[in-house]
Amino acid sequence: MVASQRLLWPLTLIHLCLTVLASSQERFDEKLTINTLQDGRVASQFTFTTLLKAQHYTVFPLALGQILRQYAVTELHLTLNAGNWNYDRWGYPEEKGVGTGAELWAWMGDGATTTIDERWKGLRNALAGLFCASLGSLDELRTTSPSQSFVPEGMLPNWDVPHRIRHASLPSEHVCTENLTPFLKLLPCKSLSGIASLLNPHRLFDADWHGMGVHVLWREGKGVELRLTFQTVSDPLRATSGQKQDWSIQSLFDRTIDRTCPVAQTSQVVVSLPKNGLCGITPDPSSIDGSLAIYNVKTIEKPLNVEIKWPEAFNYPPVYHSGTTPFSVKRTLRGSSQAWGRLSVMITNHRSETVHALYLETMPWLVQFYLHTLETRIDGIVEDGIISDIAYIPSVPHSRPTTFQALVRIPPKKTVQITMDVTKAFLRYTEHPPDAQRGWDLPPAIFTPVALFNNASSFSPKDGRIYTSALLVDLATPDFSMPYNVIIFTCTLIAGIFGTIFNLLTRKWVVVRLDSGKSQ
Repeated sequence: MVASQRLLWPLTLIHLCLTVLASSQERFDEKLTINTLQDGRVASQFTFTTLLKAQHYTVFPLALGQILRQYAVTELHLTLNAGNWNYDRWGYPEEKGVGTGAELWAWMGDGATTTIDERWKGLRNALAGLFCASLGSLDELRTTSPSQSFVPEGMLPNWDVPHRIRHASLPSEHVCTENLTPFLKLLPCKSLSGIASLLNPHRLFDADWHGMGVHVLWREGKGVELRLTFQTVSDPLRATSGQKQDWSIQSLFDRTIDRTCPVAQTSQVVVSLPKNGLCGITPDPSSIDGSLAIYNVKTIEKPLNVEIKWPEAFNYPPVYHSGTTPFSVKRTLRGSSQAWGRLSVMITNHRSETVHALYLETMPWLVQFYLHTLETRIDGIVEDGIISDIAYIPSVPHSRPTTFQALVRIPPKKTVQITMDVTKAFLRYTEHPPDAQRGWDLPPAIFTPVALFNNASSFSPKDGRIYTSALLVDLATPDFSMPYNVIIFTCTLIAGIFGTIFNLLTRKWVVVRLDSGKSQ
């Protein structure tokens, strides 16, 4: 027994040394950003960043690393969101991908033994199994390659082979608890300690808007960066019946930070101090950087429960102004017919200067564009020259979606309206979803502000993207109640015939004679 214990100590020491040596090739940081919005709501973002310098997985999740290596993915972005982000009231989000539903796009190098489309299929199926999401539905019917709207956020290796992008979205897929559980398993401390202990599903999914994201980038000279994010927009006014906008970590997440994550090299809670009105914040922050109160979770006293209180009741502003979003977008699909319709997009420029944006539509083949009916108006007056650099890839039924991309010029303090006639496909009865009467979800349009240079001959995207709300299209739907009626009638008829024949074959009719004494 003593000899075994003496042998165990050196092995434990070797294991600890190897762990420390491997962890020096990796870095894990966590951060929580809380911002009070102008409509009284509170935006929170959890960010967990892992930097991998060598292919030795200690902190970096092995399950995700194997998928990236197997399918040779250079850059990956996956988002699962529920709700519509209000750009006019909340401004730009911390993370760009806030489109309704699921969105997946990746940059992959060409020239491997398998094609990009084969690796794209394997990638979405592997991620579907990892995050328990219906990402396998992002097939070729929804896959496009919009390279100008989705530029790499990291760096692409300088290889001899080119890199290609694949993008797909599924607006009907929302984030829920079964997606959060595998998300937490990718963290080194899970939800046991650190900032991740605040990820309470009962409060996260009760927010007005919530979404999670997985982002993998390649940084030259640094390694592979994995950024796991979770964003929420909570409404503290709900609990006070619209009187006070006071909030705390306990009221937002029903938890406090009781202990730190030992793996995290930095762990911070950053609170954006309100610019309008007086408020009190407790406890005292570790440091203040301008309008940001920073709490160092590793050194501050536990439990940590940041709280902000206002002395007066909250009054909703009469007009909302977003200083970050240059324009607002409203998209609708008009028409009561199940065969025809008109797509309308209204863009309002709130600034005193002309704004240029890249307009992207990725529409399933269910809705087809009539490009010759494209019309632009400024404040209701028809005007040409608003749209340029049009790139259009028509859809192929049962094979390929529509891709429409154009550069839009929005004059200062003006409203641009873009309209285009569309036709709705007539589906086979086997192609309808189980809830056919509800309709089909169409993915949101994406607007990317751009900067022009070289005498407006070229452009480059700026930071930020604006997603419109998803649309619901009503297609011609057969009367699925008729098969139900036929099945019910047929089953009733078969049951009656079977019962009659069964009685004739199994029952025997005999005459029963009764004695006269017994009858009396």
